[in-house]
Amino acid sequence: MERTLSVRGLFRISRPINLLMVAFAQLMTAHFLIETTAEGLPVLQDFRLYLLALTTVIITAAGYMINDYYDVKIDYINRPHEVVVGKGIKRRVVIFLHTLFNFTAIGLGYLISPRIALINFLAAFLLWIYSNQLKREPFIGNLTVAFLTGFSVYLVAFYYQKNELLVLTYAIFAFFLNLIREIIKDIEDRHGDRLHGCRTLPIVIGFRKTKQVIFVVAICFVGAILTVTFQIDNPHLFYYFGALGFVFVWFMWKVYQADRREHFTRLSAWAKVMMLVGTMSMAFL
Repeated sequence: MERTLSVRGLFRISRPINLLMVAFAQLMTAHFLIETTAEGLPVLQDFRLYLLALTTVIITAAGYMINDYYDVKIDYINRPHEVVVGKGIKRRVVIFLHTLFNFTAIGLGYLISPRIALINFLAAFLLWIYSNQLKREPFIGNLTVAFLTGFSVYLVAFYYQKNELLVLTYAIFAFFLNLIREIIKDIEDRHGDRLHGCRTLPIVIGFRKTKQVIFVVAICFVGAILTVTFQIDNPHLFYYFGALGFVFVWFMWKVYQADRREHFTRLSAWAKVMMLVGTMSMAFL
């Protein structure tokens, strides 16, 4: 029984659906936007691509673990039925797995390239300092996670040394949409965060001003996407972002109307759906 509970706890703490989305985004980027290696081979035939995706997934899973480890008291208030650390899996086991995962990802990264190993080390360090400190500060924690999300998309182009503006477009898309989602999650969790001394945006500047920050980020998002799409001048990209624009306007209207925790929970889920749909659109470019 204890073993089954530990396996279930490990499964829950690592967020497998989110990990699949990370790997899916990198493989889609490689296949549809990078296409070939420097040697002219189809990129999907390069085993290093799958190692790259695997190391990204492992680093991400380790980040979820250390985040839950530090947030266990807050989670008992915000989402008590979802707490894993100390219930589904022991605290010392979480720390051991976090360390093991990070060293494994860095080691596998070195097999790909020393610079990938360095990037994995820096990503693991950022996720640790985010969970330990930055998450409890206004905006900087949101920026950290959003940057790592966007860079996970651009990492494929970085490794294959392809200066693809299309890849940058999707990295920008992932960055801004995830930044909005992270701020929404702060609003959703503000009750538990306040009780444990966090200084997230909703606590520092208030609920309504935080929604104003989301609107400012949304304007920057639209401006950045318009800038790169006009430079690329791809009709399919215009059609896609044009259609997404209507959905995004509806999404922002829902942000404006939202005033209860369950509203922001649904908005967070919708942001994740938009990221998935955005990733799938690579197949049509």
